[in-house]
Amino acid sequence: MRPGISSFQIILLSVFGTFAVAGVLIFAFLVGTNTGATIGEVVIWGTFDDTALSTVLRQLSETDGRLRQVTYVQKDPETYSVGLANALASGTGPDLFVLRQDETITEASKIAPIDLGQLSKEQFQALWVEGADPFWGSAGALGIPFVVDPFVLYWNRDMFATAGVATPPQYWDELFAIVRAITKRDDAGTIQKSAIALGEYANVNHAKGIVSTLIMQAGGRITGRDGAGSLVPALAARVGETSQPSESALRFYTQFANPSGTNYSWNRGLPESRVAFAQGDVALYIGPVSEEPLIRRLNPNLNFAIATSVPQIRGSDRYVDGGYAYAFAVPRASKNPGGAFTAAYLLAAPGGSQLLALALGQVSARRDILAAPAQGNDAVFKKMALLLRTWEDPNARETERIFRDMIESVTSGAAQALEAVQRAEQAMRQLTSP
Repeated sequence: MRPGISSFQIILLSVFGTFAVAGVLIFAFLVGTNTGATIGEVVIWGTFDDTALSTVLRQLSETDGRLRQVTYVQKDPETYSVGLANALASGTGPDLFVLRQDETITEASKIAPIDLGQLSKEQFQALWVEGADPFWGSAGALGIPFVVDPFVLYWNRDMFATAGVATPPQYWDELFAIVRAITKRDDAGTIQKSAIALGEYANVNHAKGIVSTLIMQAGGRITGRDGAGSLVPALAARVGETSQPSESALRFYTQFANPSGTNYSWNRGLPESRVAFAQGDVALYIGPVSEEPLIRRLNPNLNFAIATSVPQIRGSDRYVDGGYAYAFAVPRASKNPGGAFTAAYLLAAPGGSQLLALALGQVSARRDILAAPAQGNDAVFKKMALLLRTWEDPNARETERIFRDMIESVTSGAAQALEAVQRAEQAMRQLTSP
């Protein structure tokens, strides 16, 4: 069980004792060691819980006075991006803001990058997990990573026991027998209990992330860089390639929403997948680590656990997990850029990153923290953080639409998987064209 935020003193001593060498030297060089110096007022915007962030800031400031004038303001996720853009344009924006990895390209013009002379790409990749790579841009780091929120596989112990199934799947091919053992339909074919919520888009939480994970597990990519360094789509097979990972991943995913298929277990008429899992109507749910407390709040009596990993492809030497990464970014319009950079470095340093991960129910993005021994769920979370892979998203909102159309064109029967992938590739090409 993770320690609570009230155990701050114990955690802080442990963190700084364990990670006194690895990674700290770079941060010490960048921000200095004068913990009593002032960096001025720094206002941070983000969508994370205000209580968690403010508590960490207050407690960290007790040992480092430079953070005493740093404050956090929680914003509505639905209006965050537009509100941030408007505020920065009018001169009323924050000095620092929380950036998710799939927003990096759309927000890049607003961000002051970290000079390459201060932080090299090699240093960046040595400090932070691979899932944070989208924060690296051609001019340097666009954000200082601090936490990641990898996907895990939640499973309902009672539903598994009732069906006589002992363990959750380690590999995707094990899912077929589990679907047939657990999914229950009435005489009219209506799903009463489901093994897993896959196949649709509208009522599957994180559908885009799950399909992206399947594509990357199969060895595919969603976007890439051409010889000139421009972002290009990579969903469809290139000339001369014999495999089509995106098509295979899409076909696998959508089969669970095919009423005439043997693995039918989900449809768009059912509740949202996370809610259905919390209600005890779905046996398996793929979602971020941070959703564990939410699921417990939705149903305190639910007998569920977290598997040792999300399912992988049997026989593959490529283990991949999906999820999200978060960083602190300094806007070009910051009134106090020097103080903002210092605050970002301090919050992303070993002590700050670890405490933020604990407070937010996520995982540190730092490799040195992930290298420390762990047990139970913490060991699973660290493993998934290291396996986290992400991709450069040209526009998170637009690619949500592209993935929705790709999935629903197959489940509606309007297109076969290959055609759906090719259409998605064309839409992505329009999105990435200058």
